Amino acid sequence: MSTSNNFTCRVQRIWSLGVLCLVTSIIAHSGVAVAQDKAAPKSDVIMFTNGDQLTGTIERGVGDSIVFKSDTAGEITVPLSKIKELRSHGNFVVIQKNEKSTKVTRHPGALTYQDSTVTIESPSGTPETIPTKNLAYIIDQTTYDKEVAHNPGFLHGWNGSISGGATLIRSTQTGTSFNAGIALIRAIPTVTYLPPKTRTTFNLLESYGKLTQPVIPQTTPPTPPSEAKTSIFHTDAEHDIYFNPRFYALGELSFDHNFAQGLNLQQIYGGGFGWTPLKTPVQQLDLKADVHYEMQTFIQPNPITVDNPRVPDQNLIGSTFGEAYHRNLPGKVVFTESASILPAFNNPDAYSAIAAAGLALPTYKRISLGLNATDNYLNMPAAGYKKNSFQFITSIVYTLK
Repeated sequence: MSTSNNFTCRVQRIWSLGVLCLVTSIIAHSGVAVAQDKAAPKSDVIMFTNGDQLTGTIERGVGDSIVFKSDTAGEITVPLSKIKELRSHGNFVVIQKNEKSTKVTRHPGALTYQDSTVTIESPSGTPETIPTKNLAYIIDQTTYDKEVAHNPGFLHGWNGSISGGATLIRSTQTGTSFNAGIALIRAIPTVTYLPPKTRTTFNLLESYGKLTQPVIPQTTPPTPPSEAKTSIFHTDAEHDIYFNPRFYALGELSFDHNFAQGLNLQQIYGGGFGWTPLKTPVQQLDLKADVHYEMQTFIQPNPITVDNPRVPDQNLIGSTFGEAYHRNLPGKVVFTESASILPAFNNPDAYSAIAAAGLALPTYKRISLGLNATDNYLNMPAAGYKKNSFQFITSIVYTLK
């Protein structure tokens, strides 16, 4: 009897242990399945009017179309007229046609579309409904928080390029020349489908060269070697505030030094307006006009004599009338061109002009070959200097983004 009881107890213990292991395994696997289900992102669903269905992610909406990204079809633009029903699992904000995106305060919510109406769920419980004809933009929550609801910090959104090149000569002649350039732009918002709010640009260009030539044959007493120097420096900055996608106010400043024209320093401080008559994903044209203060100081003769008098400084009130053009060519080649004329109201002879054109030819990833030509014209240079200063520069260009 004792042996039978011991055997029964052992069987019960083994059975209990087995049940416990089974229950533990089921709980563990259920926990993993729940965790995996929570981790798996839910897909948005489009049901087309022809009965087809597509799953993926809503990226944005502009006007009466949405941009939808799926694993099978990639990124596609779909007119809402082709959609019977749309359901999203992300949070979105809708901007209507009669609203400015910078003046809108919204609480993002889940988006649905049906019967030519977009509905945004609201935390208050009352959904927002917008007819298709009133849609301007559909913006995801991340983009809305970063680009619309908050003002990005000054370091956010910069794009542009850095370029440079150099030449060294070490022989009977000794020569060094280099060029460096920086071109930066910060457009807010950074996403191109939203209307622009502000744009800031910064440009810098420096070309420097020095060639030393000894006297051959040398004289007695020795004659010092001759030197030829080139130094051309330009920098400018501009800040634009947009009234609408095509029209903006601008403030600007620029500094120029050009040894080839005897120009020690030209300073310009001004403000005006700009207009963008042409803007597509391929090309953009801007026209600008301003009123500015301009000061010119010149390299003085040494020594100053009756025959070589001091060159007077120029304090001018004038305007800039200019244009800037940008085009993306086939093969990811980028063409840029700009031209400006600067008349002076208080001294009509003291006008100047500048024109530039360039190509960026992609070579490897973010590295390009730059070919640039610039022509500076100064109608009243220092005595003995030419009015024109032309440069053709080749350089290696690194694109920041």
